Amino acid sequence: MRHSVWLAAGLGLAAVLSSYAAGAAEHVPGYIAKAVADPGRPAQDKEADAQRKPAETLAFAGIKPGQKIAELLPGRGYFTRLFSKVVGPKGHIYAYPPPRRPNAPADAPNPAAAVTAIAADPAYSNVTVETFSPGKLSVSEPVDVVWTSRNYHDLHNIPNADISAFNKSVFDALKPGGLYIVLDHAAISGSGTRDTSSLHRIDPEAVKSEVTAAGFVLAGQSDVLHSVDDQHTAPVSDSSVKGKTDQFILKFRKPAHK
Repeated sequence: MRHSVWLAAGLGLAAVLSSYAAGAAEHVPGYIAKAVADPGRPAQDKEADAQRKPAETLAFAGIKPGQKIAELLPGRGYFTRLFSKVVGPKGHIYAYPPPRRPNAPADAPNPAAAVTAIAADPAYSNVTVETFSPGKLSVSEPVDVVWTSRNYHDLHNIPNADISAFNKSVFDALKPGGLYIVLDHAAISGSGTRDTSSLHRIDPEAVKSEVTAAGFVLAGQSDVLHSVDDQHTAPVSDSSVKGKTDQFILKFRKPAHK
């Protein structure tokens, strides 16, 4: 009899956990699912979805229709297109690609080319390309979200970088209650900022310390991109981990009264 009771209890718990997992999976809003299914997305982006988990990532971050987003260092625009479709015509995306290096050869690729092409596409007309300043984030208007993906560590690799001042400028760029989302490659726990240049990784605890020092409150963190197979010892471009690094997502909030 006791065995039957425990068995029933166990099955009941399993049902609850199963229901919770299903509910979590279904928590992705329809507007995010629709953006991920956007036929205008490049095949390369769609192929990366299995590893990058855009639906779960955007849902955790709280990206919504009507928002204004400042996207720092957007790269090829993987998230830019997604943001554009989620925020819709009442929202806007301000993309900040890195500037061309002063000593770059004339035929060097333009780091802003990919996102500039997106902004020129009528399908993504709510995207504007802005000038990125390594020292300070300057915005045309207060934004709801400041987002950086796989690039926060590179702020430390800018000569004479003042991370404290930069994060304070992010704080000032946000509306009260606005969000600062930092997604990056994880470094070994306790390593701080030691590996930002050599491995292009950063300890999430270092990010928390730096960002909260600017006045932000840690509002959440997600392990959706966590990988137990990454030992955090190889550069992110190494073939052993490329495309499958252990990554963290941190959500910081600017207090509503600020």
